[in-house]
Amino acid sequence: MSAPFTAQDALVAAMVVTAAADTNMTDAERDTVAGIVALLPVFRGFPEGRFGQISDVVVEMLAEEDGIEQLMTLLDDVLPERLRATAYALACDVAASDGAAAIEELRLLEIMRHRLGVGRLTAAAIERGARARYTRL
Repeated sequence: MSAPFTAQDALVAAMVVTAAADTNMTDAERDTVAGIVALLPVFRGFPEGRFGQISDVVVEMLAEEDGIEQLMTLLDDVLPERLRATAYALACDVAASDGAAAIEELRLLEIMRHRLGVGRLTAAAIERGARARYTRL
């Protein structure tokens, strides 16, 4: 990667690792990540080509034996306190976007919640909001 990870990069990485947790990034998950990056104010000024670089870093990290731990440490180091619940919320949106969260995604969300210090009540509200937003008819 050409530059150090920024908070925006870390937010994207949280979404990518969630989508990749079950080894199958669906079109719905990919579209969700792209839509979030395109619409949310926290991503204003985010370089378009940076997404591929971050995805590559996440995939490389996941190939390592302790890749999840490395990635969670990176998120923990880079994300300011005020963006930790945001990272968790974005990851929950990605997990919910294809209509079914795999057990691997749920486990990853649990690890992320603990590592980022997102409280139980906050996490429950975020999770319920994600389910509500991605409910299908």
